Amino acid sequence: MVSTSDLFVSLNVAHGMFSDVVGTVMDLPCCKSNSASGMAVCDECKLKFLELKAKRSFRFIVFKINEKVQQVVVDRLGQPGESYEDFTACLPADECRYAVFDFDFVTDENCQKSKIFFISWAPDTSRVRSKMLYASSKDRFKRELDGIQVELQATDPSEMSMDIVKARAL
Repeated sequence: MVSTSDLFVSLNVAHGMFSDVVGTVMDLPCCKSNSASGMAVCDECKLKFLELKAKRSFRFIVFKINEKVQQVVVDRLGQPGESYEDFTACLPADECRYAVFDFDFVTDENCQKSKIFFISWAPDTSRVRSKMLYASSKDRFKRELDGIQVELQATDPSEMSMDIVKARAL
């Protein structure tokens, strides 16, 4: 007789293998899936982040989870001339997202600096299932993006206002 815990482990293993097979069969550019959530990270996410970090090709990158293929993908790229207001305006009011923002600021000592923020956006109006999926995949996804300096979690725009960002950067 098979115990419930053995069956659960078997299903989780099968789910992880299925996610990897889906990425291979559909020629999706992804790496190994996240064992906790079964989520894969598209290679484009890592490449665009490296461009933001090294070349400053983008001001921000918004990522979303494509639930059909169980992977994190790039949703929007913010050009270098775009502002923090442009960034916040592109976040959907009722859907979760991950984002990175390259924040330029001047310190109290009058030094020009930059910090890369990782923002986990989970508005109160988003689906509970979506919030759970984003929460369970966040740490693994963040580890794929080497160079994050500040993390911010927000459920409404007031939790990621410019004042809060400036305070966290200093």
